[in-house]
Amino acid sequence: MKHLTRAVLLTSVLALAACSNPDRFQGNEVNLGGGAGGPGSASDPTSPLYFQQSVGDRVLFAVDQSNLGSDAQITLDGQAQWLMTNSDYTAIIEGHADEQGTREYNLALGARRANAVQEYLIQQGVSPSRLKVVSYGKERPIEICSQEACYAKNRRAVTVIAADYNS
Repeated sequence: MKHLTRAVLLTSVLALAACSNPDRFQGNEVNLGGGAGGPGSASDPTSPLYFQQSVGDRVLFAVDQSNLGSDAQITLDGQAQWLMTNSDYTAIIEGHADEQGTREYNLALGARRANAVQEYLIQQGVSPSRLKVVSYGKERPIEICSQEACYAKNRRAVTVIAADYNS
């Protein structure tokens, strides 16, 4: 019992000592390619991170709709321009739906949404060979709740950029 008491006391003292220096991790940052200004960063206009954060990688849809609104078209105009400027990349367009409705209905709706984005990008000059579509229906929500605010975020098409290793 004496040893257990000492072990608990020693562990407590060590734990408190570890918490006493809030600056102990300064200078130990690791840069994983997202740093300011470097290649692949959000400020590099040729990077997928720039595409995602500055151009915009998603468009939203109204309930049970796959037609593109004016906000979606503005985002897709930027996507098309970026894709035409950065020809070393391909895109997978993911179609999504909210949790309302059957799995089959939402897969079909997600496909219509992804196809609408693909067709728009092709009309803007992006080569069809660089675009693929996939539908996840309601299987990959970004918000989970039974409220309109969550449903609205899940009714989307997301353009995912990947390096084209065939070029």
